[in-house]
Amino acid sequence: MKKLLILGAGTAGTMMANRMRKILARDEWDITIVDRFKTHYYQPGFLFIPFGIYQRNDVVKPKNDFFPIGVNVIYSKIEKIEATESKVLLAEGVVLSYDFLIIATGTRTAPEETPGLKDKLWYKEIFDFYTIEGAVALAGFFKTWQGGKLVVNIAELPYKCPVAPLEFVFYADAFFTERGMRNKVDITFVTPLSGAFTKPRATKMLGELLNDKNINIIPDFNIAEVDNDAKKIIDFGGSEINFDCLVSIPTNLGDKMIERSGLGDDMNFVPTDKHTLRSRDHENIFIIGDAANLPTSKAGSVAHFAAEILVENLICAIEKRPFTASFDGHANCYIETGFGKGTLIDFNYDTEPLPGSFPFPGIGPFGLLKISRMNHYGKMLFRWIYWHILLKGKEMPIDSEMQMAGKKL
Repeated sequence: MKKLLILGAGTAGTMMANRMRKILARDEWDITIVDRFKTHYYQPGFLFIPFGIYQRNDVVKPKNDFFPIGVNVIYSKIEKIEATESKVLLAEGVVLSYDFLIIATGTRTAPEETPGLKDKLWYKEIFDFYTIEGAVALAGFFKTWQGGKLVVNIAELPYKCPVAPLEFVFYADAFFTERGMRNKVDITFVTPLSGAFTKPRATKMLGELLNDKNINIIPDFNIAEVDNDAKKIIDFGGSEINFDCLVSIPTNLGDKMIERSGLGDDMNFVPTDKHTLRSRDHENIFIIGDAANLPTSKAGSVAHFAAEILVENLICAIEKRPFTASFDGHANCYIETGFGKGTLIDFNYDTEPLPGSFPFPGIGPFGLLKISRMNHYGKMLFRWIYWHILLKGKEMPIDSEMQMAGKKL
């Protein structure tokens, strides 16, 4: 019996377990998925919790609900990958061998990387919303906050869901406006980037939107420390920004197990061929999702599009054929802009977001780089799609390769 081992049962790992179980013969292939935790989080939903739109129960389900019949599930801490021996060491001395390994261990927030961030004001006046604990704590804080300087700071690149911090400030603008206290809240968006986003057209549009909403933007700010006593953040050049409430997007790092295994870069992301999704160092290891060091967004849509490529190339590897699929870095992100509206961007390694219609040329129903209620509805509908279609590896009417049809150059 040959063995396919999947490490990580988040979005990417769960999708691959479902897809590969449908393809590989059960009498020939044993598929095992390993994860430390039993709870699955709909992470895009964390954004909505601080503003009372979602509650904790809206973003939480048992992981067992999404694994297909015929896949072995092990809940355990992963100690180490011994890649040269094709083995994985689990807690309590358990050893798993594999013929092929898929690493889908994702990324994690590491607030301890910034001096002073996780100090005495943590979850009192300093929060993140990239964890369920942080999002829930911030929701409680906003219920009684009387206003002041709200600072949203991105600590370092890369980080999960690059548009989420922008969505947060747009939602904050709408939230405090609807509560009749927007004039009491000064919102500042602080980023290490030179603008609102990484791509020129999207940066221009989103920067103008920040200006229209009276949201300050401070670019090129590389945070060095947080002063809890003076309530200010300080960058490496000595610039200081005062806050009454700091919302941080902390440094993101790969799983600590990757470092213990000697497989990662300096941020514990696994060096990965950006087109084939195979490890640059080991022929029987493939990486998907946030665990890979791909030069594209760390977002669920990237994992979804990459899954189709990985399925095809993994079959090629099993059958000892040349790879027939190539990942183009396709990413697709709805961006909530507040007041029941949103926009949408679609891009890849080589093509920046362009205006147009999506997913069907001329029909849409979603508009690219256009603010509309339909784009907001697409974002809200995605939670149902995520639980019922995407995680279960079902087909969706969107090509894994980015299409130029419907886009305007």
